[in-house]
Amino acid sequence: MKVLIITYYWVPSGGSGVQRWLKFVKYLRDFGIEPIIYTVENPSYPILDDSLRKDIPKNLEVIKGKIWEPNALLSKIKKNQTKTSAGFLNSNPTRLGKILQYIRANYFIPDARKFWIKPSVQKLKKYLKDNPVDLMITTGPPHSVHVIGYELKKITNTKWMADFRDPWTNIDYFHQLPLTKKALKKHQALEEKVLKNADEVLVIGETMQKDFQKITPKVTVITNGYDTPKSISNIKLDKKFTITHIGLMNADRNPKILWEVLAELSQENEAFSKDFEVKLIGKVANEVIQDIKRHAITNVCLIDYVPHDEVMQYQTASQVLLLSVNKVPSAKGIITGKIFEYLQVKRPILAIGPKDGDLAAILDKTTAGVIVDFEDKVSLKAQIITWYQKYQQGKLNVLSSGITQFHRKELTRKLSQIIKEVSKN
Repeated sequence: MKVLIITYYWVPSGGSGVQRWLKFVKYLRDFGIEPIIYTVENPSYPILDDSLRKDIPKNLEVIKGKIWEPNALLSKIKKNQTKTSAGFLNSNPTRLGKILQYIRANYFIPDARKFWIKPSVQKLKKYLKDNPVDLMITTGPPHSVHVIGYELKKITNTKWMADFRDPWTNIDYFHQLPLTKKALKKHQALEEKVLKNADEVLVIGETMQKDFQKITPKVTVITNGYDTPKSISNIKLDKKFTITHIGLMNADRNPKILWEVLAELSQENEAFSKDFEVKLIGKVANEVIQDIKRHAITNVCLIDYVPHDEVMQYQTASQVLLLSVNKVPSAKGIITGKIFEYLQVKRPILAIGPKDGDLAAILDKTTAGVIVDFEDKVSLKAQIITWYQKYQQGKLNVLSSGITQFHRKELTRKLSQIIKEVSKN
């Protein structure tokens, strides 16, 4: 059985966008499925990570198509407009920045990769005629990739599965886009067209599933997960009381009450002020850095993006692992992919976000940590004090359970069953 996977993000891309399907592809052959990748020949990835090449199966067929991206043109007009994550919208843009945001929001629909649609459809139409597959899979964002799947299905009648790593019109930053009513209707119409015409829709969480089921019943949840790392058994815990966040921290994800609590505890407890350290690994928005400075917190270590294997070492050594959910209208449905790797290393997880969201359900199910609401400063302070006291006693541990269901191979097993069912129907 063969499946054609259409993805913008592929190795050497780093970051979260590449992880899901790289890991699925790693294990699909174990379940009798041969993956074929179609990706970008000349991508503009914000992060590169060559260490991920080791996960690519031998003799994997990879087809590439050229893309023209307007970001390259925009970067000539305004520096630093390229190689930026979509979630890092400038919250205080200049006049020129506002104009560029307006252009990108209203003229590049569904996104700035729209110019990859037509050449990809032409290239893959010819490929599929000579090399038929049992199923096409598109994974977005960028959601232009789903439009490629939609057009190919109309032409070739090949079975098609659309995988949403993030929502479309309900994504965390969508409400910040300067969209006209006409542009919003275009987004909604395209989203509905994709959902209704795909033979199956995959999502990463139950909230997104419920939202999409208002349009189509064919929606299945397969979460993100963790993979077996290199040996981490010899890594010692940090001597400091470290609170580590790994991944992008934009302005929406800024845990403001955490900085308030840490500042208060430092003033109230001299030992704590000497013992604690915050590690922020990955890109951090200027708004976050300014908040930290405003609270005069000096025990903060900012570390730029590091290769995935090295990230595992930081996670395993940390006393506490921090997850900060974006404070946005769609917060309940946000499940940062980092949660699953946090589960794997079995360190206490401190999450700040909605207590009735998808992330909270996972923490509750696995007893791997606690989640406090965005404004619940009292509970956050009490939790940090409790864990700090256990740290002082050398007893800061967590007894998590049921995490093997999130192993990438187990998730691929579930995916393979869906692929075979959709291909038959």
